[in-house]
Amino acid sequence: MADDLNRDGVDNQAEGLGKQVEGRVRNAVGGLTGDSKEQLKGKMKDVEGQAQRKIGEAEQDLDRDLDT
Repeated sequence: MADDLNRDGVDNQAEGLGKQVEGRVRNAVGGLTGDSKEQLKGKMKDVEGQAQRKIGEAEQDLDRDLDT
């Protein structure tokens, strides 16, 4: 189970980082094109990625605590 938590944590952090990158790109494109709707979508995706990365960190922390 602990290995699953660690693996899930790493997966969530990687997916979260990908979402953050996507969000930042969409935000930048929206800013360059003057599309505020696209900027908002980008900001939302960035926040979603940040949250997913935090979940991944928590899973890894929990895994470390279970190992001790």
